[in-house]
Amino acid sequence: MKTNPKGLKLTYLSTCLVSLFSSHVMAAEQNQQSTSVKDDAIEKVTVVASRQAYQGNFSPLETPQSELKIDLEALENAGAVSLDQALDLSASVARQNNFGGLWNSFALRGFVGDENLPSNYLVNGFNAGRGFGGSRDLSGIESVEVLKGPRAALFGRGEPGGTVNLVTKRPTFDTQGEIKLSVGSFDTYRADVDYTTPLNDDVAIRLVGFYEDAESFRDTIETTKQGFSPSIVWNINDNSQLIYELEYSDQEVPFDRGVLAIDGELGLIPESRFLGEPGDGPIEADVLGHQLEYIHDFDDNWSILFGANYRDTSMEGFATETGFGGVVDGEVNRFRRYRDFDAKYHVLRAELSGSIELGGFEHRLIMGIDADKFENDQVILRVRGDQYINVFNPVYGAYELPTPTSNTDRVEIQESLGIFIQDQISLTDKLDIRIGARFDDYEQRLNNRLANTNTKQTESRVSPQFGVVYEASDYVSVYGAYGENFRPLSGADANGDGFEPNQSTSAELGVKFTLNDGALFGTVAVFKVEQDNMLVVDDPTAFTYAAIGEAQSKGIEIDLTGELTDSLEIWASYAYVDAQIENSFFDANFGYTVNAGEPLLNVPEHQLSLQLVKTAELYGNAIKFGGGLLYVDNRNGFFGTDFELPSYTTARAFVNYDVTDAIGITAEVNNLFDETYYTNSFADAWVQPGTPRNVKFSASYKF
Repeated sequence: MKTNPKGLKLTYLSTCLVSLFSSHVMAAEQNQQSTSVKDDAIEKVTVVASRQAYQGNFSPLETPQSELKIDLEALENAGAVSLDQALDLSASVARQNNFGGLWNSFALRGFVGDENLPSNYLVNGFNAGRGFGGSRDLSGIESVEVLKGPRAALFGRGEPGGTVNLVTKRPTFDTQGEIKLSVGSFDTYRADVDYTTPLNDDVAIRLVGFYEDAESFRDTIETTKQGFSPSIVWNINDNSQLIYELEYSDQEVPFDRGVLAIDGELGLIPESRFLGEPGDGPIEADVLGHQLEYIHDFDDNWSILFGANYRDTSMEGFATETGFGGVVDGEVNRFRRYRDFDAKYHVLRAELSGSIELGGFEHRLIMGIDADKFENDQVILRVRGDQYINVFNPVYGAYELPTPTSNTDRVEIQESLGIFIQDQISLTDKLDIRIGARFDDYEQRLNNRLANTNTKQTESRVSPQFGVVYEASDYVSVYGAYGENFRPLSGADANGDGFEPNQSTSAELGVKFTLNDGALFGTVAVFKVEQDNMLVVDDPTAFTYAAIGEAQSKGIEIDLTGELTDSLEIWASYAYVDAQIENSFFDANFGYTVNAGEPLLNVPEHQLSLQLVKTAELYGNAIKFGGGLLYVDNRNGFFGTDFELPSYTTARAFVNYDVTDAIGITAEVNNLFDETYYTNSFADAWVQPGTPRNVKFSASYKF
């Protein structure tokens, strides 16, 4: 494995921070009473006067759309340290092809966006997921919001099935922190540091960092990840606040396409079998991001928010990947690629929100303007050849690694300007309607440096939304919603022209309710989503795409979260999703016809995420233990064939014990019954196996 000087520097920095924080802890124990800190965990402290973009002042019962908020406690109970693990808590989300472990890709309500890019997500309301910085770690994340259905009226260009928003940990004006060390199966070691303190009465900072080094159940695979996320809040006066956040991460992850099926059958080779070349080394993925927000409250009613976000991501390295010719005499042919991807994302936003009496009705308004620019610079070198490997007895390094030649060399720039408004009108004390719309002016420029061509296309889109919600009581509301969405597609067709944007429409009806005096919250929703202009491969030689696919998704969702009793918590999420191709087309990538009615890839009809957590007392200290399961139905694993990924159920158990008010220990077992399973595929040659039974032990110190 190559040495990364930047990574070594960050590792050294993390070590210094841990030492600094440890010294602070020792001094704090000697010089101050910490009763209030001990009684309240760090995640329970609220940032004074901070506000999220797009949110408005709406309770869950008066919001005419389905939403699922995965808070920090739920994330910790699930042992989630990555975005994929967090999204497993929502049955509406299905894992998709993860590009060799290098990015997050998910389908929400059956639909995934552009397969040439990771799934987009928001950070504090700002677009941040597009890019190549590796899979998202949850260090520095306070909660994950799954916002279902098209949200283009406010959020702009997003995923067709809904939006995922990450809410970051921000500074508080109470000095406290946590150091957490973890060790687990497959030589996994991780350290997390979280510290917040005021600098004076008006300024507070927060420092969050992590380091992880892990081998894998996969042969020869070892990853190193580290990140640092400092932030600062300045209460300029009683009505104004400035917040700055930095995101830095560095990941070294070998490109891993997973295992393959032999004549359509999985399990004939071990799930640990790596079919690439260790000599390629890891792919390095880096992120450097900045986010700045200014919030001003004119009064208790009206506020304005100005925000700017800049994110620079990159991914570079070699990979040897299995081809699609199948296994012949125990061997499969492979090809080698070098990728050098760089993406820059600029976002500016201004938003005004508040309420006003007009025409005898209360209007709660959100209006604003935003602009973003996405620069996607890609260089791919590729070589095909006799790079065979025996799938039953692989010998690495049997061939001299070939030098790839140019395959892709282009830069793509997407720019857009959007104006939006949303008005929720209270017609009566119980009945609200929501009307919103967004106008986007969009431009795409493509510079194909390999072919020496330049193209440009422009589009204008209006994305409306409509909703109605009726609060039948203080505990029950019913709602209906309709929305439209569009998403620019990256890349170009066979003629070098940009694609028509991906478009979707969605309708849903639902019921929301609370039980146990508000301690238990539930949603039941039925939905239908239609999508046009999906990308399909139309030339297997040139590997070009066409935006000709159409699909439909419909289903039922049930979410129930909160306290069953004072000492028993439940997390339950179920979804039935029927997602199908609506038009027949020829997939030139594999030479198969994809027929109308065929299920979409990696989307189960039934999915269930369930978790129960019990709190009690042991020897005068708090103890928490629980368990959960994830059920995923069988899924289509390869368009145009009968290849399926089998259904699976994984179980998890954990126990957390507070040894003292400050020290806690946790033990957890994942995949308790050692289930063999597969999370996603692109085809029968690229299938990602799930992790076998594994354990993790953690110790934390809070101060």
